[in-house]
Amino acid sequence: MERPSKRARLSPDLTRGNDVLPDRVSTPLASLHRPITPPLRARSQQRAVSNSACSEPGNDQVGCELNGPTGPKAMQPSRRLLSSPVQLTHIRDFPEQSNVDTVKLRDILGDPMIRECWQFNYLFDVDFLMSNFDEDVRGLVKVKVVHGSWERESANRIRVEEACSRYANVEPVIAYMAERFGTHHSKMMILLRHDDLAQVVIHTANMIHGDWTNMTQAVWRSPLLPLQKPGTPATASMRPAFGTGARFKRDLLSYLKEYGQKKTGSLVRELNRFDFDLVRATLIASAPSKQVVSSLDSDESTLWGWPALKDALSRIPRHSKIQKEAELPPKQPHIVIQISSIASLGQTDKWLKEIFFKALAPRPTTPQPKYSIIFPTPDEIRRSLEGYGSGGSIHMKTQSAPQQKQLRYMRPYLCHWAGDGPSTSNYIDLSEGNQLKREAGRGRAAPHIKTYIRYADADTMESIDWAMVTSANLSTQAWGTAVNPNGEVKISSWEIGVVVWPELFVDEKSTESKEAGSPGALMVPCFGRDQPGPSGLASVAENEASTVVGFRMPYDLPLTPYSASDEPWCATASNLTPDWRGQSWIN
Repeated sequence: MERPSKRARLSPDLTRGNDVLPDRVSTPLASLHRPITPPLRARSQQRAVSNSACSEPGNDQVGCELNGPTGPKAMQPSRRLLSSPVQLTHIRDFPEQSNVDTVKLRDILGDPMIRECWQFNYLFDVDFLMSNFDEDVRGLVKVKVVHGSWERESANRIRVEEACSRYANVEPVIAYMAERFGTHHSKMMILLRHDDLAQVVIHTANMIHGDWTNMTQAVWRSPLLPLQKPGTPATASMRPAFGTGARFKRDLLSYLKEYGQKKTGSLVRELNRFDFDLVRATLIASAPSKQVVSSLDSDESTLWGWPALKDALSRIPRHSKIQKEAELPPKQPHIVIQISSIASLGQTDKWLKEIFFKALAPRPTTPQPKYSIIFPTPDEIRRSLEGYGSGGSIHMKTQSAPQQKQLRYMRPYLCHWAGDGPSTSNYIDLSEGNQLKREAGRGRAAPHIKTYIRYADADTMESIDWAMVTSANLSTQAWGTAVNPNGEVKISSWEIGVVVWPELFVDEKSTESKEAGSPGALMVPCFGRDQPGPSGLASVAENEASTVVGFRMPYDLPLTPYSASDEPWCATASNLTPDWRGQSWIN
């Protein structure tokens, strides 16, 4: 759960409010060339791998094909290469070669064809939001700001309502909150356009300036969705198949209905008019609720939290790379959780191992998956572009005795975000076996992104079974508690995310894909760009996949585990060691 720190302050005179990063200091960011921040390697800005056409990010209708001798040896004729369905956000203080294929908020909201925009989020700077619309239509777009600050005296509610009152076309909407410890943490935009198209955008950033400048974030965008054809059955009367656009639509409308008819009824009616068949993702959301697990049936109704995640991941086809007989037994999968906050999960690992890990791996496998949790250390916060200024958005409490107990059982799973600081220099090896370090180029941009990824092979981490981008951090409020004696799972917060996997992107219209025994799809990590490159394809056998989908990586591989002396960043603890800008973090 991500709560803005109220007590933390920056020394000597920089302060941080609920949603304001510290003012820029005079120290030029050119000083990042010092040894404490190694220069980033330049990367090619060319998206095309060959002379063939390339897909746009998230669009699985058009791909790149490498034919015969023009591509790497590992490639077969007419292999489809698809760009990552998820993009990273643009980092303001990185050079352009480190921002290839990234997206700015203006890229999403700056289209003058937008007529109505629904913004779901935790923190809002309404003036910042409005500044990203096209100037000619800024005062005409109907904007709904959905937040969870329901208390009348809430500083965030007062700030949002005062800002909305300055715009005749902007209306605040307060989400129902069942309890004080829950938050409206979902991060989603729904855009309705003058050309009768709609788009759903699910991302990880608060709607504030700091989150869209120098922090690592992710964005998933649906294709532009057309109106459905006359005579299409109503979504409410359907039992859409798992993994289809119709299922995504049903689950999204179910989520929106949880806000109540008076608040989102008009949006539900609008979206019900559109055809979601082009969507290639499954929606995983949370809404404040109590669910009786034994009565849940995802074919009948939408599930929330970890029950929804467990159900979805149990339905994803198992993928295994073609292995030579000598390579058996099967490889161990590796599930990597990368989040910006870790809440109180209990003094024992019961919820983490018996509930959440089992939701991430719902079907028994041999061997069992390896688990890792990526979370930054104080050194990685100090050396980030905003220094300690980015630390107020990243939370894990480690000071009390119960918190120390939790840290002890989590420590074996913890890995670095950047993995290149002084505390890691004595033991990190830039290669693991024959695997060279693959760099995502985001180590200096502190993580506010949340990703959950299952790699098919823990040793190589060369292919991905499934990947999720979501607003949900590691907390029982977000994912749900363990089943109580009444058989209920309690969820306190609003969250939303998407899961993608390789088979979603197989071209069903292709004759080749329908042939018995023909190769399917493979998802591979992409570094520094959205499309699979030669390095990512080198391990793909000729007869393994006719479609290769990229997934844009926010962190380096292989991972760097914590050493015995490493500690996770704690925003409520003082850090007197100056960051690269000369500031201290004092509580």
